This record gives sequence, structure tokens and C-alpha cells, in this order.
Amino acid sequence: MKKIITSIFTFVLLTTSAYAATWVASDRVSEVGKVIISKNNLPAKTTFKVVNGTANNSSVSTTNIIQISKDDLEYTGNDSEVAAVIANEMGHIINGTYSKNQMRNAAKDAITSKLSADNILATAANSDFLANKTSLSDEKDADMTGIDLMVNTGYNPLAMVVVITKRPGSTFEALQGKPANTERAMNVFDYLTYNYPEKVKAGYGCQEYRAFLEYANPIVEDRNSSKKKLDKFNKEQKKNKAERAKKISQYKSTGGLSGWDASYTILKSLTEGK
Repeated sequence: MKKIITSIFTFVLLTTSAYAATWVASDRVSEVGKVIISKNNLPAKTTFKVVNGTANNSSVSTTNIIQISKDDLEYTGNDSEVAAVIANEMGHIINGTYSKNQMRNAAKDAITSKLSADNILATAANSDFLANKTSLSDEKDADMTGIDLMVNTGYNPLAMVVVITKRPGSTFEALQGKPANTERAMNVFDYLTYNYPEKVKAGYGCQEYRAFLEYANPIVEDRNSSKKKLDKFNKEQKKNKAERAKKISQYKSTGGLSGWDASYTILKSLTEGK
């Protein structure tokens, strides 16, 4: 019996080592991306390309090529985590983040071009605080949209939490003993807890997720112990789910064009015409 157990253990060890040696995140993007596209009935002509540096998907509606940053893939260790990176980027595309940012920049330029550099409105428009706050809000929205996409596949959506907490966090979070990027990770966990409780119950087997649960569980317990807090939470998550469903439905019906994409195209044509 002891020999059998030893043999099984050796086989598992060798198989795991072989998988680790051959698994490369960049090589998995195309296959994992196809699964997400297929399972969510998104435009089938969409393809994927791994790029160095920051992905720029501002032209995906015409190229049908979704760029995935190689830097983001550094925080992945399996196909579910690769799916999380892809789903987040697709969330940005579906939500129209790129077109939204182009419209924000156009508005900022319009404001600052008429004002002096020390004007309070010009200062506010160019502040790092505003940019960081806007960026975090967009990431949260993209994460939630990405979760909806992942749930329809065979990939574990809790991988989104893991990938987020693997990324570098702030010094302030480290001093407080919090996992990295806790606000964003908690937003994902809350969305899953309300909309897909069975996925949270299934769990995720890694140290990063266990460390996150040590932070998240007391927050959930406190919320569940207060009817007022729980009612507010349920109301917010119901609204989040409805907004995500609306944007995905719109993206599908237009063949891969978000509401922000359409608005920016109209604005650009009017501006150039003028």
C-alpha cells in the first residue's frame, strides 16, 4: 500500500512539474480568449494579440484585434488567471473605457486651453487625484463585466481576485497589513458574493486567495449582521448587475460597439466637420 501511495505521489509531482515547465501565459491567450468569446456569444471574428507594455484597444471595433499586455500576464499562473486578465480587458472594451477616456481628454483640453495654468478648474482637471480616482472606477467596472464573462466559461471567476491581489499595491496597504489593491479586489468579491454565491462557495486553492479571505470575511460578517448595511449592499449589487447586463447586451447587438464608442465617433465627426 505504501508503494502504491508513493508511486501516485511521484506521478502527480512529475505531472505538475511538466505542466509548470510547458505552461506559458502568453501562449494561452489565444485559446482562452476564444473560449470567452464563444461561451458569451461575442463577435466570433475577434482575435487576440499579446503586446509589450500597455495594451491599447481604442481601435478594436475596426481591427477586431484585442491586445493583451504581457506585463499583466506576469501575475498569472494558470488558465483561469489568464482568463481574468483577458476578461478585464474585454470589460474595458465593452464598457467603452477607451472612448470614454478620449472624450474626457477632449473635455479637459477644452477647459484648460481657455484658462491659465494656475486656475482652480485647470488644476482640478489635470490633477493626479482625479485621474487615479477615474482609473480605479473604470477598473472596478471592467472587473465586474469581466466576472460576468468568466462565469459563462469553465474558468474560476475568483481568479480575478487573485490576479488583482498579486499586482503591486500601495505602501499604505502594506503598512496596514492589507492585501494589495484591496478596494478593487473587495469590489470583485462583493459582486461575486451577491450575484454568483455558488462560485464563492466553491473557493480557489492558493495562498493569495486565503490571505484575501482573512481580510474579506470579517467585512462580510459585519455587513451580514446589520440589516441596514445588508439592504444597502443588496441594492447596490442588484444595480451593478443590471448595468453590466445592459452594456454586454448593447455590445452584442451592435456587433462590438459600446455606447461610449458610438458617442465618441459622433463627437469626432462633428468636430472634424466643423
